[in-house]
Amino acid sequence: MVDKDYRQYQSQLIGKIIDAERAEAVAFIDALAQEVGFPTAISRVLDPALIEIGELWSREKLSLAQGYVAAKITEDVLLKAVESTAWKTETAHMHIPVVLANIEDDFHSLGRKMVSTFLQLSGWDVCDMGNDITAEEIVDKAVELHAPIIGVSAMMYTSALNIAKVRAEMDRRKLANSMKLAVGGAIFKVRASLVREVGGDGTAVSAIEAPQLFADLLHTIKR
Repeated sequence: MVDKDYRQYQSQLIGKIIDAERAEAVAFIDALAQEVGFPTAISRVLDPALIEIGELWSREKLSLAQGYVAAKITEDVLLKAVESTAWKTETAHMHIPVVLANIEDDFHSLGRKMVSTFLQLSGWDVCDMGNDITAEEIVDKAVELHAPIIGVSAMMYTSALNIAKVRAEMDRRKLANSMKLAVGGAIFKVRASLVREVGGDGTAVSAIEAPQLFADLLHTIKR
């Protein structure tokens, strides 16, 4: 299947989300996954579609109801992915805790939830703190759980800048050698320099690649 076919699938899925066709959208992704697998269906169709939906939301071209439908479609698809035997694998990361959150002033949870699902499927013990969480709260939780990696998400540039507060809090507590900061969200895909700007240790192109990023960051920690 060539790239233009995936773009067509993305457009069709976006149309179903905008038309609030939840069941149809899930069936659409499920049918594609039967052909190419859930990893490809999610990374090549669902994830890009959600980025476009997020951009429409940021431009106030999407209603609250449509945003809700997008979230529920994502949950339904990820549940099917979890149930797929292709994802049932044991890893060396079983029971290692990690903390995820959307930084303060950010309420775009879809990306974070997808990352959480893929991390759990890869064996990580995920503490998902939710939206609009302050830097101090995030680092407090990571210290409490002895989590070696924090994952912080933001969609917009203005809220992404708040992630720098997490880095500052980690530095204040001298955690640089024992804890790493993964960052993500739509803005990091269009502004690669932002990772360094906010003090991130790395980012992933898609939620599916998050487990590998976390594994790579774990290997850089001095023990």
